Amino acid sequence: MSNCFILLAAGKGKRFKSKLPKQLINYRGKPLFQHSIDIALKSKIFDKIILVTNKKLKIIDKKIIQIKGGRERFESSYKALKFLKNKKVKNVFIHDAARPNFSINLLKKLKKQLTRNNAVVPYTQTDSSVKYFNKKKYENLIREKIFLTQTPQCFNFKKLFELSSKNTKPVTDEASLFLEKGLKVKFIMGEDKNIKITTKKDLINKINTFYGIGFDIHRLIKNKKLYLGGIKIPFHSGLKGHSDGDVIIHAIIDGLLGAMRKRDIGTFFPDNRNKFKNIRSPKMLKSILNMLHANKFYINNVDINLICEKPKVSKCRDKIINSLSKLLNIDKRIINLKGKTVEKLGLIGKEKAIACEVICSISK
Repeated sequence: MSNCFILLAAGKGKRFKSKLPKQLINYRGKPLFQHSIDIALKSKIFDKIILVTNKKLKIIDKKIIQIKGGRERFESSYKALKFLKNKKVKNVFIHDAARPNFSINLLKKLKKQLTRNNAVVPYTQTDSSVKYFNKKKYENLIREKIFLTQTPQCFNFKKLFELSSKNTKPVTDEASLFLEKGLKVKFIMGEDKNIKITTKKDLINKINTFYGIGFDIHRLIKNKKLYLGGIKIPFHSGLKGHSDGDVIIHAIIDGLLGAMRKRDIGTFFPDNRNKFKNIRSPKMLKSILNMLHANKFYINNVDINLICEKPKVSKCRDKIINSLSKLLNIDKRIINLKGKTVEKLGLIGKEKAIACEVICSISK
C-alpha cells in the first residue's frame, strides 16, 4: 500500500449544536463526510481509505475500512496510524470530515510535494487585520506571516507514526508534532473554498435555490405490473402508459426539469416515439440526472404526494423511499412521501387511476 487517506469523522461537533453528529448532517444532497470519501475515491490516488468514526456508517466501496475513533481528534488520528502500522504504507493524507470542499487538484499538489518532503500542509492567509492578546495587552500581528492551515495534511507514514507514538498531549493537527520538534514542514497554498464546517452558519447557502413542481396521472388496467418509485408493488392492476407508467418517477422528472427550467418530460420522452415504448422509468430518470449534474446542480430535497385509494402508502413507503434514494443518489432523509386519498371521488376515488405530485428543490 503506497498512499492511504485517513478521514477523521469521530468528533461530536459540540459547536455545531445538533442532535445528529455534524459529520452526518445533509450537505448538498448527501452526508457531510461522504463528500470527502467521494473526492478521495475519484482521485484514484489512494490504495485504501480509513474512515475513523464512532458510529457505524453504510459504506459500499471495498477500498474503505471503518475503525473506531477516540474521544479527541489526536487520539482518533493515532488509532488510524496504529491500524496501518504493518500495512506497508508509505504516505498518509489526514483529513477532517468537516472540510467537504477540497479538490482533487489539491490532492495532486500535496502528493507531488511529498516526493521530497516528510510533511506537506496546505494553508491560506487572511485579509483581516489581526490582533493578539498577551499579558493584558493587545499586540498587532503581521498578517502576511499568519498561516491558516487546512487539511488534508500529508506525511511520510514512518515519520508521523514515530512522532505520534511519543506524543501524550492534545494537538490540533499533525503538523504541530513536526513543528514542536523543529522539523521541516512544507507549506503550500491551499484553497479558499476548503472551509471547515464548524457552526450551522457555515451551512448557509449563498447560491440561488430553485424549485420545480411535477405532476402525473395514469389509469389503472388489469394484467399489468404496478411500478411506483422504481419498484414493483404487489397489486391487482398496473398503470397504463407509453412507458411503465411510474407516476412517482415521472412527477420527479417533471419537478427536476421545472427547477432547471428545462420544459417537461414530454419534451425528452415523447409518447409518439416507438423507441420509448415500454421504457422503464429509472432509465428515463438517469438521463435527467445526468443533465442535472452536467449543469452542476444538486438536490436539496424531494417532497411527494402519492394520490390513490389503494395501495396503501403506509405499507410500501420505506421500500419506495429506499429505491428513490438509490436512483437519485441522495440521502433518504431528504425524501418525503405522503399518501393522499380523494374521499372516493372521481377516477382515483373509484380506484381506476393513480396520480402523483412532487416538489423538488435544487441548488447550483
